Amino acid sequence: MSEQQLPVVVIGGGPVGLAAAAHLLQRGVEPLVLESGPVAGSAVREWGHVRLFSPWGEVTDPAAEKLLAPTGWTRPDPARYPTGAEWAERYLRPLADALGGRVRYGAEVTGVSRAGRDRIVDADRDAQPFVVHVTGAGGGEERVFARAVIDASGTWGLPGPAGASGLPALGERASADRLTYRVPDLDDPAVRARYAGRRTAVIGSGASAFTALAGLASLTRDEPGTQVVWVLRRGISGSTFGGGEADELPARGALGLAAKAAVEHGEAQAVTGFRTEALQRADDGRLVLVSEDGRRLEPVDEVVVLTGLRPDLSFLSEVRLGLDERLQAPVELAPLIDPNQHSCGTVYPHGHRELAHPEAGLYLVGMKSYGRAPTFLAMTGFEQVRSVAAAIAGDLAGADRVELTLPETGVCGGAGLFDDPTAPAEGGCCTPVPQLVQIDAPAAGREPSGGRGA
Repeated sequence: MSEQQLPVVVIGGGPVGLAAAAHLLQRGVEPLVLESGPVAGSAVREWGHVRLFSPWGEVTDPAAEKLLAPTGWTRPDPARYPTGAEWAERYLRPLADALGGRVRYGAEVTGVSRAGRDRIVDADRDAQPFVVHVTGAGGGEERVFARAVIDASGTWGLPGPAGASGLPALGERASADRLTYRVPDLDDPAVRARYAGRRTAVIGSGASAFTALAGLASLTRDEPGTQVVWVLRRGISGSTFGGGEADELPARGALGLAAKAAVEHGEAQAVTGFRTEALQRADDGRLVLVSEDGRRLEPVDEVVVLTGLRPDLSFLSEVRLGLDERLQAPVELAPLIDPNQHSCGTVYPHGHRELAHPEAGLYLVGMKSYGRAPTFLAMTGFEQVRSVAAAIAGDLAGADRVELTLPETGVCGGAGLFDDPTAPAEGGCCTPVPQLVQIDAPAAGREPSGGRGA
């Protein structure tokens, strides 16, 4: 079989991976989607209780809609905000069904390389097809050959630790019984009982942390004795709560305002400039958070760690990647999304050139392309795979064309600027300090992080 007859392997059957398959088919290129979970959007379903901060009109891909049209699929109300479960069931499952046998489930990718070439060998490297090692649900192993590889496996599987150094805090692994790295589903009676009437620390300062804070703040009103401590590594400034009303994604802005309301109403106690170094057991079995400067918090029953996500690069060790040393994102993309530098506005739409690696024909797309950077939007991923599919098909003019306008974040400055615990509470360069507004807390608590994927 010639290389042109081989499929393009797409790793991950989530929103961006399935969109990549749809764009490839539209270009006459055969895709093979390898999804490690048992169903389409397995990772999305794990945060199915969380509501996206992008509406339906921004979380369905145009090529995917064309593929779905002949099946009788009806596009949901574009102005509504779906939950992760709704996104998976009403869009991802039908899309995967439309792709049919091109999507394989229970297929975990354990390695990617060039056929007969490890990462050291130069000779005829680009002339060799990719070889992808796959382990099936039953443990069987096989090799799949591909003309190109699109890695859309996301970052959901590798959450950041509580430790401020990027490594687990001392005692973090031993405290696993009292930690979660996901937004709690407080509508689940068993989960609700875990936090009701207890003291919980939330570590993190992004949309996921806002979501958890809003939900737990609601719980303090409904369940006596419930307490929430918000642990921030930096101080509270004008940027802490996001863009507020200046955010062109209103639901995302509302998340930050809900978190701000929780603090100002005394439903959550904010502890600033606290870099967690250790988790220690109190005499009663609860956890004491200890900072690098020796401060100790009062014991807590539970800890919700929402400090970001990381890409799994382990199965890409035999291919040549060009990754930024800080973000673990493609080197051409990194300057556009670096939270140490990124300032006003939004990320410029980008495609195959920014996503390219020294290994020709290999692309990291979707959330994984952002490495450790936050604020990824589904629209960004759809534009990425549109461009990548065009490039693989040989249409460089189409691949270079920009077909997307992204909303403004309403947030200015970079994380490096905001890291000072003594920073003044001022607005950023393009947005004022968000003003407190009344938000229905239970509903706000279900406005999501979407794992940065919305």
